Amino acid sequence: MSTLETFLLADFLGTATWLWLSFLAVVIALLAFDLGVLHRDEREIGVKESLMLSAGYISMGLLFSVWVFFQKGGDASMDYLTGFLIEKSLSMDNVFVIALIFSFLAIPRRYQHRVLFWGILGVIVLRAIMIGLGAALISEFDWILYVFGAFLLLTGVKMLFSKVDDEPDLSKNRFVNWLRNHLPVTDRLHEQRFFVRQPDASGKLKLWVTPLFLALILIELADLVFAVDSVPAVFAITQDPFIVYTSNIFAILGLRALYFALAAMIHRFTYLKYALALVLVFIGGKIFLHDIVGKIPAEISLSVTVGLLAGGVLLSLWKTRNQPAHKLES
Repeated sequence: MSTLETFLLADFLGTATWLWLSFLAVVIALLAFDLGVLHRDEREIGVKESLMLSAGYISMGLLFSVWVFFQKGGDASMDYLTGFLIEKSLSMDNVFVIALIFSFLAIPRRYQHRVLFWGILGVIVLRAIMIGLGAALISEFDWILYVFGAFLLLTGVKMLFSKVDDEPDLSKNRFVNWLRNHLPVTDRLHEQRFFVRQPDASGKLKLWVTPLFLALILIELADLVFAVDSVPAVFAITQDPFIVYTSNIFAILGLRALYFALAAMIHRFTYLKYALALVLVFIGGKIFLHDIVGKIPAEISLSVTVGLLAGGVLLSLWKTRNQPAHKLES
């Protein structure tokens, strides 16, 4: 066996290295095609294009589940689909926050795709770190799963009995104000650039960040906050880091592409958060039921997740059927 074959077949976090490399190659190819071919020029993305782009990403995510089926088996494939659905649904609130950030910083729609694209690269790295740490903790301390389970139960119960929040006021957000006080931020956009060189008050030329870069930082922070829920949720379904990571990334890719169509109607998914709360309670409860009734089959987990989320979406659309769409920043 050659050195290359040995490397490709070597185990990395429970999965052959060549499977990890294949996944990364697919993601890089998708992103290169997205930015290098479809969106080489800065322009506004319409609803139709957003839906088509998202459909492409979602199709790739679903096709990947078929590949997982042949490489790792049926249970792994269903765990992937369950994680994919949970991550995509939990990220719905993230779309609302992203829309608020773009509105607050007055980022035109023609530049928003650029911010979201580079944000994806940050997500790929940050999720890898978080999932790597989670896998290391679980392998070292078995009881950490019960901590995840308790956290998911508490989060689900809190979501279930919480009221719909008002829009947060970003002008009063401490982190936003800290960034503005510690970073030299320009008072206007400079087209699609994140950094510019211009004179300061003393006339000395220095490097400034634009509101576009500030939006990128805030979106990365928002994703980090939402990952605190989603990563433990998928680890509660499966402890395979490969399934956890790939389901996370494919779900995020599709949702970011769907942003331009979804942001205008996110208010119509009011009741989805209650369905998500029940999903989190179910997943957290699974961990504690494992010692009593044994492992709950993957097909049951997937069916319950799909049923709850579908019910939440349908109820939301029915209850808000007479509400108009929100107008986005142009």
